[in-house]
Amino acid sequence: MAIHRTTKQTLFLFAIVLILSMTLIGCSSDSVENASTGNESKNMITVAWHRDVGEMNPHVYNPSQLFAQSMVYEPLVSYQDGGELKPHLAESWDISKNGKEYIFNLRQDVNFSDGTSFNAEIVKKNFDAILKNANLHSWLGVITKIDQTEVVDEYTFKLTLTEPYYPTIQELAVVRPVRFLGEAGFPDDSDTSKGVEKPVGTGPWVLDEYKVDQYAIFKRNENYWGELPSVEQITVKVIPDAETHVLAFEKGEVDLIYGEGVINVDSFNQLESTGSYETNISDPVATRQLVMNTTREQLSDIRVRQALHYGFNKEAMVEGVTSGLEEKADYILPTNFPYTSSVDVTTVNYDVEKAKQFLDEAGWTLPEGKDIREKDGQPLEIELMYNSAESIQKTMAETLQSEWRGIGVNLNIVGVELTTQIERFKDNDFDMNFFSNYGAPYDPHTFVNIVATEGFGFNEAISAYPNKDELMNQITEVKQTTDEKVRQQLYTEILSSLQEQAAIVPISYIKKIAIYQKDVSNFTFPANRDEHPFIGISVDE
Repeated sequence: MAIHRTTKQTLFLFAIVLILSMTLIGCSSDSVENASTGNESKNMITVAWHRDVGEMNPHVYNPSQLFAQSMVYEPLVSYQDGGELKPHLAESWDISKNGKEYIFNLRQDVNFSDGTSFNAEIVKKNFDAILKNANLHSWLGVITKIDQTEVVDEYTFKLTLTEPYYPTIQELAVVRPVRFLGEAGFPDDSDTSKGVEKPVGTGPWVLDEYKVDQYAIFKRNENYWGELPSVEQITVKVIPDAETHVLAFEKGEVDLIYGEGVINVDSFNQLESTGSYETNISDPVATRQLVMNTTREQLSDIRVRQALHYGFNKEAMVEGVTSGLEEKADYILPTNFPYTSSVDVTTVNYDVEKAKQFLDEAGWTLPEGKDIREKDGQPLEIELMYNSAESIQKTMAETLQSEWRGIGVNLNIVGVELTTQIERFKDNDFDMNFFSNYGAPYDPHTFVNIVATEGFGFNEAISAYPNKDELMNQITEVKQTTDEKVRQQLYTEILSSLQEQAAIVPISYIKKIAIYQKDVSNFTFPANRDEHPFIGISVDE
């Protein structure tokens, strides 16, 4: 299934943007010392972030930070636990029988933070601004399928697609780009890709004070239409260094640490062990996967891929490397995502003898006096690429290297920068690579879409699958069907087949962590991986 070159480039850019946006790594002492609070109230929370919040433009990507965008700008629908899609700025919606027309009935009690009205005209203006730069957003499937935007009346908006696309509602729940900027935020030519005049949204927070690379202060939107946040102010301090992040927290300068990779496992365990702080770990937000490239001769045989899966103690490795912050994954997508709970695959348990048997059957035998298997005089050597800045990937790679040597496989591990890792994956220039899916609300449809997309990495990597053509047809069909039962059956078959062919090996379920001061309460992780967690949180006074 070929796609336009621009779309492939945008998917590649999106992968980098998404991974960078969701990797937290710390902060600098200068930022902590110099950040202004601007408020004497104790009813406030200070968090640290690894980067500046960015220009606060709802329609662009880096350097704008996802969590901050979600504080100010809101969607038509929201993504909840278990994949449930609930009304947000739209009270309800109707979908035509052919799956091409979506009519949204908008809330009539919503204003932007500057007091102007939220209505169908401003919804259309935002959609049209996004569509003006459709190539920038083509990673999001619905953008490529919008045929017409229409104001039906003051509070009714109609979206018409060129073809049925069931993930439409789910994709309208993502943090960017389909969130809504007030009229005062638009530049004269309405092209928001060049910037916005001011961050005017309908959300529970308003950007009140901001100093580039030092801090951003968000104050509660006292006229918010929804549930008013308990705390009056969120101060975001920019602290790029992970160790300084922890020190600031221990000194009480930071109230909350949360996210993925925000601090290392040892620091989290040390802070938790003191008993001085509250901690929380989320449900799985993504799966850490090992992708094997079946275009490589030594990995083209399913028996070799199965042998490698059986040939390492996944549970012990995950526990040892992450100290329980992640858990062994049996499925390539977490089962708390929509359409994933009925996947039917054989669970792979550690079995060295079975691994050796598979390799023998594949013709990779162990010559007398040698410890690396050979076939036709060639040693069984494989290269595993990992992100050199990711300590978990590095340690897992070293563990696999040691364990697979025990079954006669020579694994060469190579650490590269993140951009190089993604570029090589995209160019099919790898034997094995670590990957993680995007999480809620993107999956499962985004994951199967990138599997089907040429030039992204997966499509080429699974070339040896005997049923690849059937898989590609099923992936096309699952996005278009309007029959819920057919859609569930297709996802079950697609995900089961992808995993059974053993080129995509689930390693562990990635989770978010939170650690916060004792006076912080009611912290919960949002179902949407990219949303902020501040709505229900409170401070005990």
